[in-house]
Amino acid sequence: MHVLRSLILVASTVQARRVVENWDITYVTTNRGLDQPAKRGIGVNGQFPLPVVEANIGDTLVLNVHNSLDTVTSLHAHGILQKGTNYYDGVNMVNECGIAPGTNFTYEIPLMQSGTYWIHGHSNEQNYDGLRTPLIIYDPKDPYPTDCEYHFAVEDWWPDTFEEIYPLLTSTDPNVDLFANPPGALINGFSGNLTEPIAFEPGKTYRIHLVSMMTMPLWEFTIDDHELQVIEVDGVLTKPKTVDVVRLAPAQRVSVLVTAKSSANINYQYHITMFGDFLPAIPGIFPSVFNGTVSYNDQAPLFVTESISSGFLDEISMESLSYQPAFVPDHSIYLNATVGFTTEGSPRESFNLITYAAPLVPAILSALTTGDMALNPITYGPQTNSHVLKFNEIIELLLWNADTLPHPLHLHGHAFQLIERGFTNDTTGELRNIVPLTNFSPLMRDTIHIPAGEYAVVRFKADNPGVWNMHCHFDWHMGMGLNMLFIEAPEQMRKVIKVPQSVIDQCLAQGIPTSGNAAGNNAYNYDAAPDLPYLLASIPS
Repeated sequence: MHVLRSLILVASTVQARRVVENWDITYVTTNRGLDQPAKRGIGVNGQFPLPVVEANIGDTLVLNVHNSLDTVTSLHAHGILQKGTNYYDGVNMVNECGIAPGTNFTYEIPLMQSGTYWIHGHSNEQNYDGLRTPLIIYDPKDPYPTDCEYHFAVEDWWPDTFEEIYPLLTSTDPNVDLFANPPGALINGFSGNLTEPIAFEPGKTYRIHLVSMMTMPLWEFTIDDHELQVIEVDGVLTKPKTVDVVRLAPAQRVSVLVTAKSSANINYQYHITMFGDFLPAIPGIFPSVFNGTVSYNDQAPLFVTESISSGFLDEISMESLSYQPAFVPDHSIYLNATVGFTTEGSPRESFNLITYAAPLVPAILSALTTGDMALNPITYGPQTNSHVLKFNEIIELLLWNADTLPHPLHLHGHAFQLIERGFTNDTTGELRNIVPLTNFSPLMRDTIHIPAGEYAVVRFKADNPGVWNMHCHFDWHMGMGLNMLFIEAPEQMRKVIKVPQSVIDQCLAQGIPTSGNAAGNNAYNYDAAPDLPYLLASIPS
């Protein structure tokens, strides 16, 4: 990979490039080399793994997509802010109408950020079925120079498709076993049991990009007898923080610097552990440990550790590299990520007991075509749980999880400051963990893991006009409705966002309206909009 990177950096000294990827999104029946039955996954050009996408800051990523599936598809560049290109954010019926079966569509995404990202499907939970790959964007002027770079993209592969698991997720049967067919782990697209060695040379510095493409489990990365310096979280550079281990939740990314030993007389091991204290203990699955060699010398003996490091990343103590003190909020929004139940007792995931259902008109088109009605959240449908934000105001989110499972929550279009963490049952406030509000630059990221029984406070500036999702990146939860929309500065949207005709054409080809509110009407008439009842907080008797 580092050879390809050197070619990219040389090209970048001449001019920004168009990085062109031609993807035919196809079904691929495979078990990915794991000891489990094959399933119908979703790959690219008839194969797995998907190609890793590499580019430089300032390049334009051109994704030429043909949809060979029998349903719509779309692609989301996770962590890319899409300033001025909200229509390429890839969320079906939010930023676009999806790519119809048998048709073509091109995303042209300006890459104005560097760091570690990934691309994944954002229609029908196709990420769960394998439509995902890393996106690494280099900066020739990166303040953290390195001699070589590696990446580890880790994902879980379930033998059931999302279409097959969904009826079990929403079943009223309390005895349903969701883990009867547990997942295996893939590292860089292949079985975790086939880990490849990485080569170190004495005295050199290595950057390792860690990409969590998991749909549920957590994972950790460590190298025996080597320190890891965290220098990037979710695409945002940080002040260096030295740790022994890095833990990632689904959709999170971290870059670490590793300085090689001064001699080559011993080889070492790196360890990748897939686990989750919220998951059932399944021998060889939860947890599972995969070991690879850090090779200094083919003839050198292997260092043997007595224990593998484990622990969480102390985000509250970390600072972003660019100085930005804690934002002062203009207003706060309380979002309780919780399970609810229909009157029949079927479970759904929700924010504030509102489970998500997509509108009949893409929300971006409603914002651009309904005039003053665009300022009213109901325009986007009662089940989108939309919040309309004013341009440049500071938004504080109190993200509450009194549920029994954790939630890795991802905000599109922004990186937010992490301000506070705590426990939902802390009635005295003694356990609140708050960043310093002066002379401190809080960590910024786009995906935050909130364990069961905990909460977090985050803040961001509404300076990116568009329609942006916030949702849980457990694919089970996303598919069960843990999703919502921020309608950001609709008046400014009309000035800066010009939706390409190719987006409109996809809607027209599928018979989807391209104007009006969530029901396709240009008046205060929402009768046809998806409207589910508020959920019950407990199983009905």
